[in-house]
Amino acid sequence: MSFRLEAGDGNARAGVLRTAHGDVPTPAFMPVATQGSVKALDPADVRGVGANIVLSNTYHLYLRPGIDLVEQFGGLHRFMGWDGPILTDSGGFQGFSLELLRTMSEDGITFKSHIDGSPHTFTPESVVSHQQRLGSDIMMPLDVCVALPAEWKPVEEAVERTNRWAERSRKAHVGGRQLLFGIVQGGLYPDLRQRSAEFLTGLGFPGYSIGGLSVGESKDDMYRLTETTTAMLPQEAPRYLMGVGSPEDLVECVARGIDMFDCVLPTRTARNGALYVPEGRLNIDSAPFRDVDRPVQEGCDCYTCARFPAAYLHHLFRAKELLAYRLATLHNLRFVLRLMEQMRQAVIENRFDAFREGFMRRFVPPNEEARHEQRGRWLAARARREEGE
Repeated sequence: MSFRLEAGDGNARAGVLRTAHGDVPTPAFMPVATQGSVKALDPADVRGVGANIVLSNTYHLYLRPGIDLVEQFGGLHRFMGWDGPILTDSGGFQGFSLELLRTMSEDGITFKSHIDGSPHTFTPESVVSHQQRLGSDIMMPLDVCVALPAEWKPVEEAVERTNRWAERSRKAHVGGRQLLFGIVQGGLYPDLRQRSAEFLTGLGFPGYSIGGLSVGESKDDMYRLTETTTAMLPQEAPRYLMGVGSPEDLVECVARGIDMFDCVLPTRTARNGALYVPEGRLNIDSAPFRDVDRPVQEGCDCYTCARFPAAYLHHLFRAKELLAYRLATLHNLRFVLRLMEQMRQAVIENRFDAFREGFMRRFVPPNEEARHEQRGRWLAARARREEGE
């Protein structure tokens, strides 16, 4: 298992990450299969939109169906019918998003299950063990994520604990065919990012994730800290920016040296009727699409655009038909994955700056204030849902 850089254009990179279940051309976007499935799609759909790797979540799989059961079926690949690479998150993000359902100590994170209220403790060692038993190709260590903005002291404490947990995770990883990445924390403080990066690179991980961004900060801050942090990481190792998936963010962060991304945004917005097109996002259930006899996006090669007029998707969403979720999700994921393919080719052909300029000139992202408000509503709804309200 290795990472090979094939081309560079400024800070943008094109490479190949080799794993036990196949190669991943980079830059790469990982559709999120939290509980072993990408919502509304089957594995053939996910392959069909161009995905080479997916992300699943250790915390959720631990609670349901359980690590023992997945292992009994030969591991996560066979259980979910996906033969490509899988990256598993550790549950560290749930330590952030489920703040009201967990307590944290030096030993680890104790969660109160959102399913039945039972307590479960995740330690750095147990998280590595769970992921090894799941059989994922890339594993994440347990870390501490702090909501932004935050004062320096709590972010420093999170960095120090993340570093100690990373060392324990490294010792617990017994080798084999699975990669364990380090996670750089540090909030919006370059000195803390530097401290975290130096400690983790000293441990010699085969890849590095950038955590603690896209958790409440402005886009300018996210871009600034992404660029600052990538400069601290080894050129020969893959760099993974966690939880980022807006099309404009993907372009801007590839420009800053990121190789891998994951996010629920493309699939979640699809299920809410928000579809990506080169000009931005459109709401397919709005009245203007009632009788539109053309695809959602002219020239798009996804299954949805190849077969159905926009008016049909409008009808499905207004009628609350389940097919709406599948067709919209196919389109949004294909849009994002085609964007990754286009950026990779632009890097190889040494024309990334021109591609980036053209994309950003045409694509109009949502208003940032509205984006933060929408994210806040989503996090609040998720917290209520997982507390059983």
